[in-house]
Amino acid sequence: MTPPHPASRPLKPRKWSLALALLCLISTPALAASEGSSTTGSGLSLTDSKPTGLTLPASLSTETAPGSDMEPLSPAATSSRAVTTLRPPTDLWERIRRGFAMPDLEGSLVQDSERLYSRGLTRMTERSRKYLFHVVEELERRGMPTELALLPFIESSYNPEAVSSAKAAGMWQFIPSTGKLFDLKQNAFRDDRRDVIESTRAALDYLQKLYDMFGDWQLALAAYNWGEGSVTKAIARNKAAGLGLSYKDLNMPNETRHYAPHLQAFKNLIAAPEGFKAKLPLIENHPYFQSVPITRDMDVALVAKLAEVSLEDFKSLNPSLRRPVIMAAGTPQILLPWDNAEIFQRNLASRDDPAAMSNWTTWTAPSTMKPAEAAQTVGMSEEELRRINNIPANVLIKAGSALLVPRSDQVKTDISSSVAEKGQMALMPEVVTVIKRSTVRARKGDSVASLAQRYGVTAGNLAEWNHISASGSLKKGQAVTLLLPSKVKASVAAAADNNDDTSPRRGSSKASGKAGKAGKSSRSEAAPKRGGSSKAAGKSAGKPASASAPASKPARKKGH
Repeated sequence: MTPPHPASRPLKPRKWSLALALLCLISTPALAASEGSSTTGSGLSLTDSKPTGLTLPASLSTETAPGSDMEPLSPAATSSRAVTTLRPPTDLWERIRRGFAMPDLEGSLVQDSERLYSRGLTRMTERSRKYLFHVVEELERRGMPTELALLPFIESSYNPEAVSSAKAAGMWQFIPSTGKLFDLKQNAFRDDRRDVIESTRAALDYLQKLYDMFGDWQLALAAYNWGEGSVTKAIARNKAAGLGLSYKDLNMPNETRHYAPHLQAFKNLIAAPEGFKAKLPLIENHPYFQSVPITRDMDVALVAKLAEVSLEDFKSLNPSLRRPVIMAAGTPQILLPWDNAEIFQRNLASRDDPAAMSNWTTWTAPSTMKPAEAAQTVGMSEEELRRINNIPANVLIKAGSALLVPRSDQVKTDISSSVAEKGQMALMPEVVTVIKRSTVRARKGDSVASLAQRYGVTAGNLAEWNHISASGSLKKGQAVTLLLPSKVKASVAAAADNNDDTSPRRGSSKASGKAGKAGKSSRSEAAPKRGGSSKAAGKSAGKPASASAPASKPARKKGH
């Protein structure tokens, strides 16, 4: 039998122990009274709920009982310690509560946010069910405060498909340029800013970097919202002016001023929902999904069928996929509900023809062309080409763009890694010819033929427009009508979804998505940028139904 740990052995009673216990009882109220909150003038106060050590009188701190073999007591030996239960968390919310480690904020800003978020608490927390366990696991693995698992509630309402007006995407709201800085792939076929695993990895990397930079989680949150450059400058200004350097002391935009209080409010709601007459849905403390390897290109609809999940549920776990095919070279794994992963693998193994699992390949546009021309070249209807590749109206497809097209029987290979990893689709405004009516005056000696030549039209057309003879002459000052073509660019506002990486900002004023209203999050240009507009360059010709046509290397915008 293993002997008990020394700390677990019962101590023999000592005469002085009663005096020590009495001293602790007397001292505790006084200590509690002295541990007040430091109030600020910004509507916020900062408290730290971590236990503090007791300071003993000198007469007791080194005293030992007569005849005792025990070491003298020191102040450190009498420090209050938080009690750690060995009981596993009953649900994920309890697990999150146990990992709270940030100092608490108090004040009117927090209270206002509590009222704001308490109204939609049930809806938002229910939406997080599929993703929350993974985020908490990652935070604990890294030793980071579990409060950060609540940040996607503020950023996007835990909606991985949320997109802001500043083109920030995903539940962590990365703009394209900053996404690229943290290795979030963005191409014509996938967007890792929406990927649950990859975006969480990138967000926690970024938050840890900010904490290492500022040494304070409130300041790290401010930098995540406002940009690390902006926070650094604000700290420098306060330092030069002899002012405080904490979150509450900095002069910052109103949105950033409310950012940490938003998170604190959600923390309070999760900590004690009953105090706000709210109810949290039960989220069990175990994984919702698991990753499954993909070794061949597969249609999204087929994967959902083999896994026996709805297409909607599959897409909710794999929101980074932008097209109806999973390219093994670019997406080597997918996420499936925990119980359905085994079902998928079993059904996949039982297929009669495991090679025929995708109906799609890629084709690279050899030149700039209209969607109708591209559709005719690859044997598709224009409507289907636009729908599959998300091509809006009034645009041209630029040379080098990689398009998804039907896979012919002659194509036996999967889409190449160069296309799957780097394929881009670039669009440009379509130039439309408009006829403008103009009136000019004939000069001395002008004829219909000479005037027509001057303006680049035929004599016959000029005569027809003016109901005169094509061989006739014109009087000086005679009014002549001309119908001249004018080229104008059609609107391409609808093309933004295809090239949604044109914003110079990391975050948003508001994120939106199918699931509802998302949180507020604005990132200045001082924040790391998240990838610029991707433009496929080059003039490599492609062939219809070819999986090997290479896509050109996308342009990369400069980021901070």
